[in-house]
Amino acid sequence: MGGKRQSRSTSGEPKWNPLPNALGIAAVTYIAVDYLRELNPPLHEKLQPWLWGFLALACALRAPFYPYWKREVRSIGPFVLSVFFMLGALTIEAFSVQFVTTVLGLDWHWKTSPLPDTGQWLLLYLNERLPMPVVELLRAPLVGLHHYLILFLMLCFSVLFGCAKAPGVGIGARYMTSMGIGRLLRVMTFLPTILPSARPWCAHARFRTANHPHPWAQKYFTPYTSDPELVRKLLKLDEAFAPVGDYPPEFVPNWGSMQFLVNILRPPDPAVYPNTKNESWFTTLKRAGGGCNDLIFSGHILVSVLTAMAWTLTQGGPLVSFGCWFFILLKERSGRDTTIARMSPLDYTWEYFYGG
Repeated sequence: MGGKRQSRSTSGEPKWNPLPNALGIAAVTYIAVDYLRELNPPLHEKLQPWLWGFLALACALRAPFYPYWKREVRSIGPFVLSVFFMLGALTIEAFSVQFVTTVLGLDWHWKTSPLPDTGQWLLLYLNERLPMPVVELLRAPLVGLHHYLILFLMLCFSVLFGCAKAPGVGIGARYMTSMGIGRLLRVMTFLPTILPSARPWCAHARFRTANHPHPWAQKYFTPYTSDPELVRKLLKLDEAFAPVGDYPPEFVPNWGSMQFLVNILRPPDPAVYPNTKNESWFTTLKRAGGGCNDLIFSGHILVSVLTAMAWTLTQGGPLVSFGCWFFILLKERSGRDTTIARMSPLDYTWEYFYGG
């Protein structure tokens, strides 16, 4: 009775006193402190725990006064469904990444030259022409994949400070759903046509599989790779006709109910890799830790673009938009994804198209 009543909006909900600059300040501070790991590691080790502690304390103090908890609770169901959807998409992606590399055998990846990459030519040309301070700025590892994940979590928790429209769990649900759809679209781009990696050594470094191609590739691909006339006849007849070469037999483990995955994952032969004896399908799947031929649509840039889009839609303003997309460009360049790693400018072009 004696206390001051909380003012309410015309919709009957309590007014929320936002702190519009809190999110931007927190994001810039986080990136600056994290970059100290490159400039001054001892100082970084001291400041980062204090930063996380301060942010956690600020959220804890703000949470009891947050007026939209009912919205958050109603969004839990869609968020859980979106998480399962994204996990399903990631599973499909993992199987597809394994397949497009192992189906051709390790020898093909080592002997096949990368495709011409004019974007790489442009970046190498700019390295020769731009002032060295500019080149060093573009090479500086200011932002990485983990930065975008943290920035998105900051965006979700910023509803406690009125920086983004509640509910924060709903923002997470929309993000997870978009991520799952993006992952499935990514699979649709690299699975139909297998492109050679920009790093010929990638398959040997990450995968344990046979050197020769899978029987499917032996019948439908390998016989037609060296003779253009055979390709002409294949297109004319629209059926495989060339004889299959002489290859070693395929190793077929006993995976029980998951036996159908043998042709997709193509497990290693214990006679060649003794430490893979009695290996399960899950162990085979998780060993690679990443793909080599899952090109056209970059999974890392998908995370960056979706985070930038979420920030742009919730924060708005030209400064926020410029900052988000500028950091994506820095991530591309500093991460060397286009110069010496496996991605090409086409990966990013498709990613921007999807994010937009």
